[in-house]
Amino acid sequence: MAARMRAKMQVESVTKTIYSEELKFHAVYSGDKNSEDNTYSEATPSASLTMQVSNKALHGQFAPGDKFYVDFTPVT
Repeated sequence: MAARMRAKMQVESVTKTIYSEELKFHAVYSGDKNSEDNTYSEATPSASLTMQVSNKALHGQFAPGDKFYVDFTPVT
């Protein structure tokens, strides 16, 4: 069975251009042992993701500070 992983990431920045939005995400972090973010930050303490989104229906749907689960599922 192939490995699967779920990360929790936060929008760091949104850069708008004429045709797209560039979204930058980083791994969540929390020092609060009771926080879900702490659980994720212990498992994945460092991560970054940059996406260029040209789908106009998604423009304006992401804002700095928003948090998302990112699932990695193998393609079979």
